[in-house]
Amino acid sequence: MTTEASTPAPNSGGMPPRFFWERPHAGGRPDGADLAALRRGAGRDPGTVPQMWRYYTTLNKEGQETPGLRAEHAALVLFAMHQQSQTRLMHAVGVGLGAAVRCLRESEKFSADAVDRRFEAAATATSLSEASYHLRGLVRQLRGVPQTLDYTRLYWDLLSWQDPDRIGQVRRRWGSQYFLGRDQKTDTAVSTTS
Repeated sequence: MTTEASTPAPNSGGMPPRFFWERPHAGGRPDGADLAALRRGAGRDPGTVPQMWRYYTTLNKEGQETPGLRAEHAALVLFAMHQQSQTRLMHAVGVGLGAAVRCLRESEKFSADAVDRRFEAAATATSLSEASYHLRGLVRQLRGVPQTLDYTRLYWDLLSWQDPDRIGQVRRRWGSQYFLGRDQKTDTAVSTTS
C-alpha cells in the first residue's frame, strides 16, 4: 500500500503494474469473485468496504479519505462493472473515455441522442460522486458493445475531477475525444454528394 504522498504514476513500460486492472490475471482477465468484491463498493464511501481493501493502492495508515483513494475507488467499481461477464480484458491503454463513448455511439446499439445525453450528464457533473453515478450507466452500455477503456487514464481524470482548476481540462479532453472525427462518415457522404 502507498500513501497519498506517493500517488501512483502512470505506468511507463518498465514499471510493474500498479492498479488492479493493470495486474496480470489468470486467463487474461480478473476472477469473478474479485470483481464481485469490487462491485460492492458502488454507491459506498471509499475505504469502507472491507472486501475492497486488498485491491487499493492508495490506502493510507491514518485511514484518511484522500482524492487518490476516491478516484481509485470509483475506477475500481467502474472497472468491475465493465469487466463483469466479459471474455477479454476491458482495460486497454490509450482508449480515453470520450473515444470509448464515441465508439459506443457509433455502434448504434443505443440511440445517438441517448448516448449524447448520458455522456453530457457525466461530463457536466459537479462532484465526483455524481460523475461516478453517470459513468456507471455509461460503463454498463460499454459492456454491452463490448468497448474497452483505459482505466489508468480514467483514474487520473477522476483525480483531476476533484480539483476545480483541472476539471475543465478533463472535460475538454473528453469532449475532443468524443466529437473530433465523430461524424466523418456523414460529413464525407455529404461533401461527395454536394
